[in-house]
Amino acid sequence: MNRTVADRGSDALDGRTTRGSREYRAITVALFAAGLTTFVSMYSAQALLPALTETFGVAPAVAALAVSVTTGMVAIAIVPASVLSERFGRTRVMVTSAAVSSVLGILLPLSPNIGVLLVGRALQGVALAGIPAVAMAYLAEEIHSRDLGSAMGRYVAGTTIGGLVGRLVPSVVLDVASWRWAMEAASVLALVLAVLMTRTLPPSRNFRPQRVHPRIVVTNLLGHLRNPALATLFALGFLLMGGFVSAYNFLGFRLLDAPFSLPEGLVGLVFLMYLAGTYTSAAAGAAADRFGRPAVLLGAVVTMVLGLAITLAQLLPLVLLGMLLFTGGFFAAHSVASGWVGRLATEHRAEASSMYLFAYYLGSSVAGACAGVAYATGGWPATVAFIAVLLCVALMSASWLFGKSRRPDRIPAPAQ
Repeated sequence: MNRTVADRGSDALDGRTTRGSREYRAITVALFAAGLTTFVSMYSAQALLPALTETFGVAPAVAALAVSVTTGMVAIAIVPASVLSERFGRTRVMVTSAAVSSVLGILLPLSPNIGVLLVGRALQGVALAGIPAVAMAYLAEEIHSRDLGSAMGRYVAGTTIGGLVGRLVPSVVLDVASWRWAMEAASVLALVLAVLMTRTLPPSRNFRPQRVHPRIVVTNLLGHLRNPALATLFALGFLLMGGFVSAYNFLGFRLLDAPFSLPEGLVGLVFLMYLAGTYTSAAAGAAADRFGRPAVLLGAVVTMVLGLAITLAQLLPLVLLGMLLFTGGFFAAHSVASGWVGRLATEHRAEASSMYLFAYYLGSSVAGACAGVAYATGGWPATVAFIAVLLCVALMSASWLFGKSRRPDRIPAPAQ
């Protein structure tokens, strides 16, 4: 039977889905839900840390492990999860990841003590890794290159809303119920989103199973590191996420102190700034398809630098404006950089995407800890100085990519 390209929902030349088709809409809805369920699960415990401290009688640093063990295990498990997807398929790994992490989330509020809760959160981090490790590779294989930026932007937009909802839902429930019900509410929401993802995710058309062997995996990873453009994008993931997490970790302390002295309830609303990222991640992806990734990436990093500088002001509206620009710039840069990784890696895309995300979450852990030293030493100005160093290196890296794309020896585009 003859079918038009629109009916098939894919490009006649390479079998990949194009924007405007039914399959494209299904893929982007499924990946939007995937981003939501991942980040709701990952960050739902953050709003509950004071309640965990009080309930279990532990120090705040111990309670904070309910967040850090999850993100840490996501980083550790990302590369193995991507390897599994090379052998068993993208959709199978994502669906299994969503199912296992959701079931664990439902059971976590039953934890009798902090030790059991932390072990459960660590296991949930391992399970969650399968979605971010594979999502970018899946999109790069299934979406036509000219529409990949837009599709990637929608996925990243889902992660921004997930990060916001994952913090707000438990906070609201905690006002009227215990931390167990608050965590359960977030877990039920994550389960609903996982079901939505599973029911709408189209099967892979262009995936081809690969041999999985430790030597082959190491060779593939080293091959990606030998690509200067990919190595630069990995470094950007570390630098940008490190700076972003450092700023949000200590912004609340600044707003609680003089001269602002805001109540804690209002300080918690600062996470609504993530909505700026919801818009800019999608917009940057579409702009990258139209104007080119190097220019949009460079502009996003410059926006982050400008926003960070404005936060040094002593007027609250200017501080909030600065954080709005900083947040929007970060998610725009992340959207473009993550999509570019899948574009440049013509082979073993899952490993390339997982290396970017490994650097991304490693930056969150390492830079976030170092920023704590900076804040203890010199408050917000010292923290801004530390983040500025990270962003200056990121700016040089983005400038190199921009310059490379403008010269005759430009970064080679993969075959269509």
